[in-house]
Amino acid sequence: MGNLLVAWIGVTDLRARTESVTLGIGPIAQAATTRQFDRIVLLSDFPRERWEAYVDWLREKTTEQVEVRECPLSSPTAFGEIYSAASAVLDAMRAEPGNDQFVFHLSPGTPAMAAIWILLAKTRFPAELIESSREHGVRTAVVPFELAVDFLPDLLRDADERLTEASAEGGGEAPEFAAIVHRSAVMRRVVSRARRAALRAVPVLLEGESGTGKELFARAIHRASPRSRGPFVCVNCGAIPESLVESELFGHEKGAFTGAEKARPGYFEAAQGGTLFFDEVGELPLRAQVKLLRVLQEGEVVRLGATRPVKTDVRIVAATNRPLIEEVAAGRFREDLFYRLAVAVLHLPPLRERAGDVGMLVDCMLGQINRESAGEPGYKNKVLSADARNLLLNHAWPGNARELLNTLRRAAIWSGSNTIGGEDVRDALFSSSQAACSDILNRPLGDGLDLSGLLHGVARHYLERAMEEARGNKTRAASLVGLPSYQTLTNWLKRYRVGVGTVDAKSTDREEMKE
Repeated sequence: MGNLLVAWIGVTDLRARTESVTLGIGPIAQAATTRQFDRIVLLSDFPRERWEAYVDWLREKTTEQVEVRECPLSSPTAFGEIYSAASAVLDAMRAEPGNDQFVFHLSPGTPAMAAIWILLAKTRFPAELIESSREHGVRTAVVPFELAVDFLPDLLRDADERLTEASAEGGGEAPEFAAIVHRSAVMRRVVSRARRAALRAVPVLLEGESGTGKELFARAIHRASPRSRGPFVCVNCGAIPESLVESELFGHEKGAFTGAEKARPGYFEAAQGGTLFFDEVGELPLRAQVKLLRVLQEGEVVRLGATRPVKTDVRIVAATNRPLIEEVAAGRFREDLFYRLAVAVLHLPPLRERAGDVGMLVDCMLGQINRESAGEPGYKNKVLSADARNLLLNHAWPGNARELLNTLRRAAIWSGSNTIGGEDVRDALFSSSQAACSDILNRPLGDGLDLSGLLHGVARHYLERAMEEARGNKTRAASLVGLPSYQTLTNWLKRYRVGVGTVDAKSTDREEMKE
């Protein structure tokens, strides 16, 4: 069992190296020399030249391994940045075998850093909290209440950044997108792009896992578009029998085939002047894809059994739970149709990548369940216990928002009181929820398995996410993926051909000078 001390380096610690007569040895050294730890991991917002000598001095006072994770912050009181930096370090440490017992030191650093340690210890990373002083020594800090908070780092980001984003969009949230519950930065970007795309007449392609809200986005795009007064017609491409695809999409005349007892317009004609939403468009058979491409190119359809075309005026929004470009490479989707549909492409993130959104969705969905169930016999308005909320916040949600809603519904049924407890949530969660990893971990050996390509894809995925979240700051990105330095990260970026993107050049220069 690994017993790890984790702390921010504070000013008092740095000064203690040269002013120990008046200050003592500082909170970190006091804990390191009083308690036994397997490892000490220090987070630092200071330049290397300020902490390097201190860490050498600390290593002389303890036999424990001491390492430093650089976590640049715009301010030592930036709650959101502190939360993100600490969470990234802890995620990386928890992934290492044997690291299962954290101790967070509250005394070093700023009050904001101490507050985040408490939040993390009571939610995502259960840990012992300690504090130290010259008068009382090192002791466990007792927090006399359960802190069950879905901390939202985005909520405390700089106001200037929020104002800039709002002004760029011409104001606050569009009412058409109000049903899309979110606060995370990644979802704000998607909604922002969806609002821009809605005003244009171009086709929109929505890509995302099942349950990420593709139809919700499609309807919002329609409502925010100049076609909002026209119909919104939804077509589930995977539910249409192959023999009926052309009839359903383009319509038919009476007698066009056996059973066609009267003429019937297809989905294109039904959506005239509005939006036609192709859900799971990748399920369309290749033969139908050819005819769909012609309709999109010519702007007219010909019903089965007819000879005269009918002009169409529809806006196409398509959705898929698989990347269509991969389907094209596999020969299951026509390349020319893909490029016809993929003009404005929106990637809807899974719930596990929407930091801070789960708690908001839980509250919204539970309110919805209470309203829907209010008239049912014996139903009691439900609230969540702290234990139940923490279970929901820490679940991976492979089924995304749809799984979250159905889990809450089951938990509300299993709960016999007003409070949904932890056991109710555990009973409501599917034990097979870890199947989200099976696509990578349980692929059959042989049968074209490409281990190198698989590892390459995983590495690119996490490197791109880290660089985006760190906004190009390599030191921060290295911390997010558990790499020891920005130089190591640079080597990984080159190896896996990940573009730096929007790198903050000044931040990068500062990092290089530190090294």
